[in-house]
Amino acid sequence: MRLLAIALIAALSVVAGAQATGYRSGLQGKVTRGPTSPVCVAEQPCSGPASHLTLVFWRDGRVVARATTDGAGRFRIRLAPARYRVSRAAPTSVGRGLEPLVVRVVPGRFTTVDFSIDTGIR
Repeated sequence: MRLLAIALIAALSVVAGAQATGYRSGLQGKVTRGPTSPVCVAEQPCSGPASHLTLVFWRDGRVVARATTDGAGRFRIRLAPARYRVSRAAPTSVGRGLEPLVVRVVPGRFTTVDFSIDTGIR
Protein backbone atom coordinates (compact mmCIF):
# COMPACT_ATOMS: atom_id res chain seq x y z
CA MET A 1 0.00 0.00 0.00
CA ARG A 2 2.83 2.38 0.89
CA LEU A 3 4.55 1.71 -2.46
CA LEU A 4 1.29 2.50 -4.29
CA ALA A 5 0.98 5.82 -2.41
CA ILE A 6 4.56 6.77 -3.30
CA ALA A 7 3.95 5.91 -6.97
CA LEU A 8 0.74 7.96 -6.97
CA ILE A 9 2.51 10.99 -5.44
CA ALA A 10 5.32 10.70 -7.99
CA ALA A 11 2.83 10.48 -10.89
CA LEU A 12 0.91 13.53 -9.63
CA SER A 13 4.17 15.49 -9.32
CA VAL A 14 5.03 14.76 -12.96
CA VAL A 15 1.55 15.84 -14.11
CA ALA A 16 1.72 19.05 -12.03
CA GLY A 17 5.15 19.81 -13.49
CA ALA A 18 3.89 19.28 -17.03
CA GLN A 19 0.94 21.61 -16.44
CA ALA A 20 3.25 24.27 -14.98
CA THR A 21 5.25 24.38 -18.22
CA GLY A 22 2.13 24.63 -20.45
CA TYR A 23 2.27 28.43 -20.43
CA ARG A 24 -0.54 30.48 -21.85
CA SER A 25 1.66 33.41 -22.74
CA GLY A 26 2.79 35.35 -25.77
CA LEU A 27 2.63 38.66 -27.57
CA GLN A 28 -0.05 40.63 -29.34
CA GLY A 29 -0.09 44.05 -30.89
CA LYS A 30 0.13 46.05 -34.06
CA VAL A 31 2.89 46.89 -36.52
CA THR A 32 2.85 50.30 -38.21
CA ARG A 33 5.14 51.75 -40.84
CA GLY A 34 5.91 55.33 -41.65
CA PRO A 35 6.31 57.86 -42.86
CA THR A 36 4.33 56.74 -45.88
CA SER A 37 5.05 59.86 -47.95
CA PRO A 38 7.87 62.42 -48.16
CA VAL A 39 5.58 65.23 -46.99
CA CYS A 40 3.06 64.75 -44.19
CA VAL A 41 -0.12 66.80 -44.48
CA ALA A 42 -2.06 68.04 -41.45
CA GLU A 43 -5.09 65.91 -40.60
CA GLN A 44 -3.90 63.04 -42.80
CA PRO A 45 -2.11 60.04 -41.34
CA CYS A 46 1.59 59.85 -42.12
CA SER A 47 1.85 56.21 -41.08
CA GLY A 48 -0.16 53.09 -41.70
CA PRO A 49 -0.48 49.44 -40.83
CA ALA A 50 2.25 47.05 -41.90
CA SER A 51 -0.11 44.56 -43.56
CA HIS A 52 0.92 40.95 -44.16
CA LEU A 53 4.39 41.46 -42.68
CA THR A 54 6.16 38.48 -41.11
CA LEU A 55 7.83 38.98 -37.73
CA VAL A 56 10.60 36.52 -36.81
CA PHE A 57 11.28 35.71 -33.14
CA TRP A 58 14.80 34.58 -32.18
CA ARG A 59 16.13 33.06 -28.97
CA ASP A 60 19.71 31.93 -28.37
CA GLY A 61 20.59 32.63 -32.02
CA ARG A 62 17.81 30.43 -33.44
CA VAL A 63 14.45 31.21 -35.00
CA VAL A 64 11.77 29.89 -32.64
CA ALA A 65 8.59 31.36 -34.15
CA ARG A 66 7.07 33.54 -36.86
CA ALA A 67 3.91 35.64 -36.92
CA THR A 68 2.30 37.39 -39.89
CA THR A 69 0.24 40.53 -39.45
CA ASP A 70 -3.28 40.79 -40.81
CA GLY A 71 -4.55 43.53 -43.12
CA ALA A 72 -4.71 46.00 -40.22
CA GLY A 73 -1.15 45.21 -39.07
CA ARG A 74 -2.28 43.19 -36.02
CA PHE A 75 -0.62 40.01 -34.78
CA ARG A 76 -0.92 37.51 -31.92
CA ILE A 77 1.52 34.71 -31.17
CA ARG A 78 1.96 32.17 -28.36
CA LEU A 79 5.49 32.12 -26.97
CA ALA A 80 7.15 30.66 -23.91
CA PRO A 81 8.18 33.21 -21.29
CA ALA A 82 11.61 34.58 -22.26
CA ARG A 83 13.38 37.46 -23.98
CA TYR A 84 13.28 37.41 -27.78
CA ARG A 85 15.06 39.31 -30.51
CA VAL A 86 12.62 40.30 -33.25
CA SER A 87 13.26 40.98 -36.93
CA ARG A 88 11.37 41.20 -40.19
CA ALA A 89 11.40 38.22 -42.53
CA ALA A 90 12.28 40.54 -45.44
CA PRO A 91 14.51 43.32 -44.08
CA THR A 92 15.27 46.38 -46.16
CA SER A 93 18.31 48.61 -46.23
CA VAL A 94 16.26 51.81 -46.11
CA GLY A 95 15.23 53.42 -42.81
CA ARG A 96 15.96 52.26 -39.28
CA GLY A 97 13.87 49.14 -39.57
CA LEU A 98 11.82 47.45 -36.85
CA GLU A 99 11.59 48.77 -33.29
CA PRO A 100 11.74 47.50 -30.59
CA LEU A 101 14.32 44.84 -31.38
CA VAL A 102 14.01 42.94 -28.09
CA VAL A 103 10.80 41.94 -26.33
CA ARG A 104 10.00 40.06 -23.14
CA VAL A 105 7.22 37.52 -22.72
CA VAL A 106 6.02 37.09 -19.14
CA PRO A 107 4.39 33.93 -17.78
CA GLY A 108 0.63 33.48 -17.91
CA ARG A 109 -0.45 36.40 -20.09
CA PHE A 110 -0.26 38.00 -23.50
CA THR A 111 1.82 41.16 -23.45
CA THR A 112 0.87 43.93 -25.87
CA VAL A 113 3.81 45.19 -27.91
CA ASP A 114 3.39 47.59 -30.80
CA PHE A 115 6.19 47.62 -33.36
CA SER A 116 7.05 50.43 -35.74
CA ILE A 117 9.01 50.40 -38.96
CA ASP A 118 10.84 53.51 -40.10
CA THR A 119 10.49 53.51 -43.88
CA GLY A 120 13.28 56.02 -44.40
CA ILE A 121 11.10 58.26 -46.57
CA ARG A 122 12.09 61.90 -45.96
